[in-house]
Amino acid sequence: MSSAPKQWQVGIVGYGEVGKILAEDLRAQGVKVAAYDVKLADDRGGPLREHASRHDVALTTSHAELAARSDFIISAVTASQTVAVAEACAGAINQGTWFLDFNSASPGAKQRAASLIDGAQGRYVEGAVMTSVPPYRIKVPLLLGGAYAAELAPLINTLGFAAKPASDQLGVASATKMCRSIMIKGLEAMVIESFTTARAYGVEDAVIASLQETFPQIDWEKQGAYFFQRVIAHGRRRAEEVREVAETVREAGLTPWSAQGTAERQAWVADLADEGLFGTRGASGFARSPDWRTEADRILAKVKDETKT
Repeated sequence: MSSAPKQWQVGIVGYGEVGKILAEDLRAQGVKVAAYDVKLADDRGGPLREHASRHDVALTTSHAELAARSDFIISAVTASQTVAVAEACAGAINQGTWFLDFNSASPGAKQRAASLIDGAQGRYVEGAVMTSVPPYRIKVPLLLGGAYAAELAPLINTLGFAAKPASDQLGVASATKMCRSIMIKGLEAMVIESFTTARAYGVEDAVIASLQETFPQIDWEKQGAYFFQRVIAHGRRRAEEVREVAETVREAGLTPWSAQGTAERQAWVADLADEGLFGTRGASGFARSPDWRTEADRILAKVKDETKT
């Protein structure tokens, strides 16, 4: 393994929105990048291959192939696959290889993943991404946790990351992320539910005016449109994350009433998106509407139609 990060072979597991952004920003610096995604095995792999070709990213045929050729592995998959990916990589990981778990999983899941990687002589570091990746790209605020966190942070920061160690105790960084997500993902679900219901009763302008008075620092029209579009485009992934949030709450001994409801609302919107209610999903996602009312009206029409049947 090279000690110079810019000479590393970086392996990215999960070639979705986050994986592509990281690959682009690393390749822009001349860093060698390989990627693997389960979608490569079926007809969903075409756009991934096109992106990889455009950015000179090598694609592998398995987790094991990726792990065997990497100095630094980034796991950026859906939350439910956190432990499975660690297990799939552990069988082929080289001694001393860094493994950064970028996933929004519970502290317990991160600890199980760490035991697999560290047990195979890799070096596991949990990562907690503290806000949406696209605006910040590789510089998204990132908390690191675990025994190797303090050692890894300055290395990957030379690659453009904005990482800082949170604790040498596994689970602390993830708990910070999960507790934040109770609020942030919950707010998304509440805005969709509140605004759509208000639209049904014709009181949306009065509701938004009241919110604006109470929280004047937030542009509720703009924020509403943003929340609707993020959940429409990424509701499935968000629902999985919030299920991990609920598990985090359970691990603390509480019943996750709020998190469970948020996960159900996010998954419900994702189901509607999959049915085509919001239009056809293109390579860059759904067409964004500057007015959340467009999407609320689609939802209300769907609900009304279902009530008739």
